[in-house]
Amino acid sequence: MSQAGGAASGAFKVNSLTGLDRASAVEGNVVWDGPRSLWNIAILAAAIVFGPMTFTWEALAVFLLMAAITLCAGHSVGFHRRLIHRSFECPKWLERVLVWFGTAVGMGGPIWTIRLHDSRDWAQRQPDCHWFLRHAKPLPIDGFYYLNFRLQLAHPPGFDPGPGIADDSFYRFVDHYWMAQQIPIAIVLYLLGGWSWVVWGVPVRVAACTTMHWFISYFAHTRGSQDWSVDGAVIQAYNVPSMAIPTMGESWHSNHHAFPSSARHGLYPGQIDLGYRFIQLLEWLGLATDVKLPANLPPRPGITPLTTRAMSAASRQQVRYSGIEATDHATS
Repeated sequence: MSQAGGAASGAFKVNSLTGLDRASAVEGNVVWDGPRSLWNIAILAAAIVFGPMTFTWEALAVFLLMAAITLCAGHSVGFHRRLIHRSFECPKWLERVLVWFGTAVGMGGPIWTIRLHDSRDWAQRQPDCHWFLRHAKPLPIDGFYYLNFRLQLAHPPGFDPGPGIADDSFYRFVDHYWMAQQIPIAIVLYLLGGWSWVVWGVPVRVAACTTMHWFISYFAHTRGSQDWSVDGAVIQAYNVPSMAIPTMGESWHSNHHAFPSSARHGLYPGQIDLGYRFIQLLEWLGLATDVKLPANLPPRPGITPLTTRAMSAASRQQVRYSGIEATDHATS
């Protein structure tokens, strides 16, 4: 993947976008995303209608176990920390397994996810961006747009996920047939536990994970505590401690915006980061190497520490902040 960044961030971060000097994050049209909208509506309706009818404690356990595995190993580690940010190295077979679990979350395939993530990340780090990317509308309205519509920029950046992704036939397959990945899951669950396991292991799980992903995205970009700010970015990131466990550490978003290539998001004492703990397990097993942390990343320009403890995440030589001293006006 190429390394690029918007002018506002001065940024060092893994990015799949090209032609950023000619792209604009402001002008564009919001259009209905038909297939994804119908999928989200159908999954949510099935969860609401059939979930209460089929509830058992065993089905609830299946829901919790499968949500934890797919969100941690799949979405947080496979999609986000490995495929998007390359925050650690691992064998190709393991990467594919993690990416499949990420697809099994039910929000989209790997290539679509990379493009959506990097486009939003780039736009939010500019001096201005389209309202669709700001999370500026009231929560229910923002959720309605997030789950049913998409933004078509008038001058979008180019997209190149890079070798090992765009040319990987497995990734192209699961990206195209991402909805169908629930079929083998449903079959296995039916054989093991019947319809209650299917309902709680597929529609209830997918609806909960999809809704939570939007929910945390909304709050992590609108309110909360900060240890860092990204200079010149129209949208800042915030830490949401209450969502640390269900998001597998993804809710330490202020930390992540400061060090996007870091495998660890919970940088300070008390910040639970289950995704990073899973990477540590892989490292202990000899399956993960070159695990990136703030202290061993290249210098990170374009960020300002907001708390005294912020500087503990990396040495003062590692962070270039133009002589601005950390303040204590925000804590997590």
